[in-house]
Amino acid sequence: GASGRRRACSAEQKAKPEGSSRTIRMGSACIKVTKYFLFLFNLLFFILGAVILGFGVWILADKSSFISVLQTSSSSLKVGACIFIGVGAVTMFMGFLGCIGAIKEVRCLLGLYFAFLLLILIVQVAAGALFYFNMGKLKQEMGNIVTNLIQNYKDSHEDRLQEAWDYVQAQVKCCGWVSFYNWTENAELMNRTNITYPCSCEARREEEDSFVVRKGFCEAFDSNRTESGNSPEYWPVYHEGCMKKVQAWLQENVGIILGICVGVAVIEFLGMLLSICLCRHVHSEDYSKVPK
Repeated sequence: GASGRRRACSAEQKAKPEGSSRTIRMGSACIKVTKYFLFLFNLLFFILGAVILGFGVWILADKSSFISVLQTSSSSLKVGACIFIGVGAVTMFMGFLGCIGAIKEVRCLLGLYFAFLLLILIVQVAAGALFYFNMGKLKQEMGNIVTNLIQNYKDSHEDRLQEAWDYVQAQVKCCGWVSFYNWTENAELMNRTNITYPCSCEARREEEDSFVVRKGFCEAFDSNRTESGNSPEYWPVYHEGCMKKVQAWLQENVGIILGICVGVAVIEFLGMLLSICLCRHVHSEDYSKVPK
């Protein structure tokens, strides 16, 4: 009777705290998992930001590849490099901010982190779309830069732009932009009476040292020739132009850059979701957790 009902009530009262404590423990474990996942995502986010920043620095600092030719003559590439450096630096800062907000469970930092992350994601998508729709313009600009460089190339003249183009022709094993006939537009070269050609265009065998880049114009004396004049048909150079090879090289590197940007965007999106989840579970604001 009565004693049985009392035992049942006491058993029910004991079961309730036990069930609620289990729920609390599960909620606490879920918060911990979310917190450490957010920390790991932001650590990776920090590293990828460093990669983007390093790529921007490489564009500005590279003096020996086709990037040097472009960034010396094209202001748009310099602006792009500065944007990469800026985005990389902000991405690193946001990764650091997210790590601190996740470990210390500060809602203010988590909310700020989410807002900046959303802003960066919008800017990245806009920049990617702008770059994609301007690829044709960039290719045309490349052609104009190289054509102008070939026309104004001077022998025995110290110029960083000329040296960079010599390096490209020697390493990529090409000559001119569309073909080696582009060099016939160089007045100084075509005024030579002997067979004279761009030294960096010289066709070399595989076993020859390809690390030594020759500069300027070289003469080739052919005893079988009777007429005088600099005829391009007798030049011992690569006949293929650099346009296709350089564009393929740029396309390959653009693919790597876009892959990194897509990876960063995915991590950003996951970081936003995790930060919202963690922010919802952190009910009390404790500013004493913010590192001084």
